[in-house]
Amino acid sequence: MRSARHSHDDPAGEVVRWAAFSCLLVPVVLVVYGASFGGAAVATLGLAAVTAACRVLLRHSEKAERAAARIRTEEASRSAHRGRHSRSGAGSHRGCHAPGPMSPHD
Repeated sequence: MRSARHSHDDPAGEVVRWAAFSCLLVPVVLVVYGASFGGAAVATLGLAAVTAACRVLLRHSEKAERAAARIRTEEASRSAHRGRHSRSGAGSHRGCHAPGPMSPHD
């Protein structure tokens, strides 16, 4: 038996399951409302093709997102190890409090 938490673990899988359900439901509704079996079959094939393409794109997007998150984590861990004295930018010039010519008191 599946837990309720499972659908949150795989949102793309949840979308694909609903799309597959629709691929089965739509032709039944078309036939009930008077469409031909051939027309319902073509609609089923079209929906199945769109569902397959969406599944591929969703999986690719998830893979790219995981790779980007891994890179961000690695960069964050590298930047955390630079230490206090490796900073640059504003405030890195010690002894000079104002951006301008130095006064005789500095």
